[in-house]
Amino acid sequence: MRIGQVIGKVTMGVQDPALRATRWLLVNPLEGEQLNTACDIEPRMTSLPSLVVYDDLGAGESDIVGFVEGAEATAPFEDPTPIDAITVAIFDWIEHHPYPPEDDDD
Repeated sequence: MRIGQVIGKVTMGVQDPALRATRWLLVNPLEGEQLNTACDIEPRMTSLPSLVVYDDLGAGESDIVGFVEGAEATAPFEDPTPIDAITVAIFDWIEHHPYPPEDDDD
């Protein structure tokens, strides 16, 4: 799972029939140093590429979401579905404590 901020929504004029009446969001992945403040202040755009994410949770603009990509994104669907990423969580609060770096004394 990756964590990102919703920066917009996507409207499609033409889409696969399997995806009628679906919501699509534009999500910018967050970098590690943004995780502790992501839910408190407005995170800035990162250098990571934004992506279009299928949303069935009701996330809105500037929400912090967890999303999965690839084969895991298609797991909730019974039939093969052409999506690359799906929201799996909307975060109210994140506390990130990275592991301390390993000693290189060896």
